[in-house]
Amino acid sequence: MTDDRIAGTARNLGGKVQEGFGAVTGDTKTEFQGKMNQAAGSAQDLYGQAKDAAYDAAEVVKQGAKEADDYVRSFIEERPYTAAIGALVLGWVIGHTGRSRHY
Repeated sequence: MTDDRIAGTARNLGGKVQEGFGAVTGDTKTEFQGKMNQAAGSAQDLYGQAKDAAYDAAEVVKQGAKEADDYVRSFIEERPYTAAIGALVLGWVIGHTGRSRHY
């Protein structure tokens, strides 16, 4: 949980208290400020949720890349000749893909 989510939730709750106080005392300005603080707190909380989701997605990608690296490394170590032949074939295919034939 990020600081933005904590601060947003706190600001939202503070806004609810402020709105309630304004409603009880009949102070429309305080009540309106409370509603504005609630909206700002909700926006800050949503921003924190987005940051958390982006961080989690980055961690998933990072873990997937590490697993792929481990797989390729173990494949090359266990089958070096197969890996070399595969690399040569792949290089040949890539090299011939961009060429055009002139008749």
